[in-house]
Parts: sequence; C-alpha cells; structure tokens
Amino acid sequence: MEATEALERLAERRPLVHHLTNYVTVNLVANVTLCTGALPVMAQSAEEVEEMASAASALVINLGTLDPGFVEAALAAGKEANRRGAPVVLDPVGAGATALRTRSAERVLSELSVAAVCGNAGEVATLAGLSGEVRGVESLSLQNGDAREATVEAARTLGTTVAATGPTDYVSGPGGTLAVENGHPLMGRVVGTGCASTAAIGCFAAVQDTRDGLDPETAAAALAYFGRAGEAAAQDADGPGTFEPRLLDALARFAQDPGGLGEPRVRET
Repeated sequence: MEATEALERLAERRPLVHHLTNYVTVNLVANVTLCTGALPVMAQSAEEVEEMASAASALVINLGTLDPGFVEAALAAGKEANRRGAPVVLDPVGAGATALRTRSAERVLSELSVAAVCGNAGEVATLAGLSGEVRGVESLSLQNGDAREATVEAARTLGTTVAATGPTDYVSGPGGTLAVENGHPLMGRVVGTGCASTAAIGCFAAVQDTRDGLDPETAAAALAYFGRAGEAAAQDADGPGTFEPRLLDALARFAQDPGGLGEPRVRET
C-alpha cells in the first residue's frame, strides 16, 4: 500500500490505535498517531488492556521503559489483538543492551503473532542473532554485517516484516527488501522519533489487511511519510527544539493533503 492510499484510508476510517509505550516518549507518540489521522489510546494497566485491545484496529508494543508488569500487560493485550485479527507491531527498544530487554522482546515474539518489528539497526541485529552495539537504547554500530543484512536476516529468522531505522531505513519481509532514503539528521536529535516512526507503521497497519502479515511496502510507505515530514520540518527549524513541533505540523499537513508528499525515495535493494 502506498502512503497516499494509507493516509486516505486513515482519514476515512479514523481507526483506534492502542499503544503500550514508554513514558519518555508517550506524548510524541500520541501526537504523531493523531496527526496521521488515527486515534491514539495509551492504556497499559493490566486491568484494562484486554478490553481496550478488543476495540482497537492495531496494537503497538514499545519496550522503552520496561518492567515485568509491563510485559505481562503487553502479552495480554497482544493475545486479545491476535484473537481479533488486529495487527501487533513491536518496537524492541534496547534489545541487546540488557538481558531483560532482549528476553522481553524474544518473549513477545514467541508468544504473539507479530505483524511487524521496527527498531534501530542494533536492536534488529540482536533479534537476528547478530552482534550489534546498543548503548542504553541507541544503536552505535554493527559488528557483524550492515543494517540491510541484519534486517534481511531478522525478517528470515522471525518470519515477519522487519524495519531497521537509521540514515537509510531498511524494510524486509515476504516479497523482498526495500530501502527508504527520506529523512533528515535532526530526526536523530529529538528523543522519541524512533518510537514515533514505529507508531506511524502501526497506524498504516491499522488500515491494511494483515491476515498474512504486514506488507513490507506498507511499512516502507509509513517510514517514507515520516521521513518526508522530517525533511519538511527541517527546512524552517533552528534546531531540535523547533524541529519537533514542525514535524507534527508536517505530518498533519501531509495527512490532510497526501498529494503533497511528492515522490518518496523508496527503492528495492
């Protein structure tokens, strides 16, 4: 699905996207979801996650601020989403940085049907069984192979669509591997843009038939939309402080006028 089609469907359907996300970036993630045309809900209490998941068109699980109770709530919500056929998107934040984070990501992947995984190159490499350096939640380098190879291997190993974000985003899954070359360096200077790009994928997944998983082209389209908004925001930004609100403005503007996106830089690789 192309970005223009997805944005038109989002405007028409206004799907509810349920996020179990981290408290560092929750506000940005909610606003990005709203700017795409979807409706965000950030419920993660164990007492209500199943009920909320039963009403949502997609579930995004973000492991950014992690504790055992969060994992149990995420699994409960994910099982309800799976039961209903709603796509589950995982952001394995910090996988490879600590044993808890790696185990938690692996547990989500083993106990749930996950339509897509979106992380940085180091996190993706960890899930692929490769060596990637992750310090805190930031990917510093890959010790074995590059980001594209890690993405391809993770998609093969996990049996789902995988996206690795970075200077060039890579998306791999059934049908091939794509490179997305939209974006701007300022995106790496605002905390939460990685979480927000996963949220964009979750929104696009909410309006696609995902019975056979999330189409890599749809995930790439979401990242291209997000990257194009970053490019537009950077034109008038003085730095990271003014970049973030301009990013939201650009996302909303493109959602209202998808034709303004132009031609995203997405290629087969």
